[in-house]
Amino acid sequence: MKAVWIVDDDQSIRWVLEKALQRANLPTRSFVSADAMLHALEADAPCVLITDIRMPGRDGLELLQEIKQRHPGLAVIVMTAYTDLSSTVSAFQKGAFDYLAKPFDINEAVSLIQRAIETTAGQEDSEEEYATPKAGERLMMKSASPAMQEVFRAIGRLAVSPATVLITGESGTGKELIARALHTHSSRAAKPFVALNAAAIPRDLLEAELFGHERGAFTGATTMRRGRFEEADGGTLFLDEIGDMPFELQTRLLRVLAEGSFYRVGGSQAIRVDVRIVAATHQPLEQRVAQGQFREDLFHRLNVIRLRLPPLRERKEDIPALAGLFLQNSAEKLGVAVRRLTPEAQRALVEFDYPGNIRQLENFCHWLTVMASGQWVDVDDLPPEVLAGRSGADGLSPQSSVPASDVVEEAAQEDLGTPVWCQLLAQDVSRRLERNEPAIMATLTREFEATLIRTALKHSRDRRAEAAQRLGIGRNTLTRKCQELKLSSE
Repeated sequence: MKAVWIVDDDQSIRWVLEKALQRANLPTRSFVSADAMLHALEADAPCVLITDIRMPGRDGLELLQEIKQRHPGLAVIVMTAYTDLSSTVSAFQKGAFDYLAKPFDINEAVSLIQRAIETTAGQEDSEEEYATPKAGERLMMKSASPAMQEVFRAIGRLAVSPATVLITGESGTGKELIARALHTHSSRAAKPFVALNAAAIPRDLLEAELFGHERGAFTGATTMRRGRFEEADGGTLFLDEIGDMPFELQTRLLRVLAEGSFYRVGGSQAIRVDVRIVAATHQPLEQRVAQGQFREDLFHRLNVIRLRLPPLRERKEDIPALAGLFLQNSAEKLGVAVRRLTPEAQRALVEFDYPGNIRQLENFCHWLTVMASGQWVDVDDLPPEVLAGRSGADGLSPQSSVPASDVVEEAAQEDLGTPVWCQLLAQDVSRRLERNEPAIMATLTREFEATLIRTALKHSRDRRAEAAQRLGIGRNTLTRKCQELKLSSE
């Protein structure tokens, strides 16, 4: 076993740590200066390094920076009697595993060193997993998920086709990344890729944003402006959240798709463009068509080729690789050492359901890069949402221990004019809001649909046609929902 190296100009500190670590059956090697330690590092390496910050010559923070350049995976614990904010922040920014303030409890110090040894064990074997991705490698272009493999195969088949593509999937599943991949692998790759989120632009400005405007077309239009269609000429126009496009604009978009030309706002001359349309939505467009909120003819124009992106909970085998990549990206943006996940922390992340999908996992990794106390991330370091999900799997907050019967009685007394299940739902939503749970609507909608379908199938003895008829939906819709909700085997 490799030794724990101690760097401190104070002989008494070195002696205390040596004796304590020897009692814990951990070999040690001590140095009086950073230069002496760096000289020894040329021939050997420790399992963990403990260094003082304030020393003659090269100080501990300089040593930490040097170590991270030579051995980025080595756990370094810094200690000092001068506990100030500046040195603490500097230590973590330079990649310290943890910070030990003098005077310290010797048992806590040994426990910290043992944790550093455990979390770095086997790091050399996993180094390839966290290797820097090649330049230009796309975030989602590697996957072990069968569902994503189908998406990749579709991208390959569509590479030479000019066909319009409709990408569906929950928010945060990476629809724009897939749209970019379609563009990158097509014959239009050398031309522009232009993205527009229909839900993010006020409806009064969306028309001018799409088609441009002439000078003087409206108040404030002091110059002529090209729209997104003109900007994407020869390339790809990605229309995100197409389901939220105002009804009156859908007519203009349909005409452009049919004729390939349009007029700028306030213009009188037709402008012809060659643009491939890739649209995306998280909303069920068939339902919006049935409700009169989306044009049926436009839906059929867009729905030439449909790609469904699975939510992250259906491709959990990809979570470790995605988390490693997100952690690396966050570290590069913030200029800090890359955080690593212990096996237990990785399992906890895999078990989480991610109502916010890949975007939520990316946010978690950014949070860990900022907030984790050391280079290695353990279960206790994970975001509150993940910890709440592990300890509150019954749907109540971890602090709540109210019996179900009491909840029902309280709900019944709260409002006699409201169905009890609605009152219970309101209480559950309140609890989720209190613990800052993200994407509550997506989570509860999924659970609501699953409950309806399970009950209807049970009532109809698994006769899907009858269950669909009783629910008021089509049989194909019921089949698709069963697949999405993984109810097929039930």
